[in-house]
Amino acid sequence: AFAQAVAAGSAPLDALVCNAAVYMPTLKAPLFSPQGYELSMATNHLGHFLLIQLLLEKLAGNGSGKGSGGVQKRLVVLGTVTANSKELGGKIPIPAPADLGDLAGFADGFQDPVTMANGKAFKPGKAYKDSKLCNMITVTELHRRFHQQTGVVFASLYPGCVADSPLFRHSFKVFQRVFPWFQKTVTGGYVSQPTAGERVADVVSGEAFSASGVHWSWGNRQRQGRQQFIQELSQQGRDPAMAKRLWELSAQLVAESAQAEGMDGTA
Repeated sequence: AFAQAVAAGSAPLDALVCNAAVYMPTLKAPLFSPQGYELSMATNHLGHFLLIQLLLEKLAGNGSGKGSGGVQKRLVVLGTVTANSKELGGKIPIPAPADLGDLAGFADGFQDPVTMANGKAFKPGKAYKDSKLCNMITVTELHRRFHQQTGVVFASLYPGCVADSPLFRHSFKVFQRVFPWFQKTVTGGYVSQPTAGERVADVVSGEAFSASGVHWSWGNRQRQGRQQFIQELSQQGRDPAMAKRLWELSAQLVAESAQAEGMDGTA
């Protein structure tokens, strides 16, 4: 209903930010969306993918890439360091690094008992990482498919670890107490919610963030004013064949759900 109202409304759409996420690392068994998909993938990737399908035409507008007042139109998706094995945080094997395999879970319909992108046994922490890797891959495919013809800038980012945010509310209580301290004093990866918000806003509207098809990151993320840079993604994250296949399978899944609910989920 939200996407349909925005698409049909007269107000301009100059930017779209996809930031919704669930992280439930203590689950013993998977949870499922109303459409029957594993909840982390449904919320973090498929939900965003469908929203993008429903609003991309509105965002693209006349294809100039310019919105109201001449602003540059942008679509921004939040990624994470733990889904990018090019960074140390993405190599941590707890419970396992992000790995989509050959997308067997998507190809098999992602319905119970299929709960993981690679079709293997359910691991709740990895399910989150996989879904965020899908987010970052989707941005690269959006850029390939639509940037030249629409002028819209497509980008992902990781603003730093907002270790005291509600995202971690489903973690163990001791983890919730220790993790912010660890990120502040050991890794230096902690950023406050206001700083993270400022970085997201910069990627959405800042002149220095006009590159499309890239993943933005910051150096020692704890330092205010630290300069942003374009972070290389993992091998899976930058594989064009993987991106194309993920797009096609995701489009198939959301189209099936959208048709069942009376929406147009194709782009």
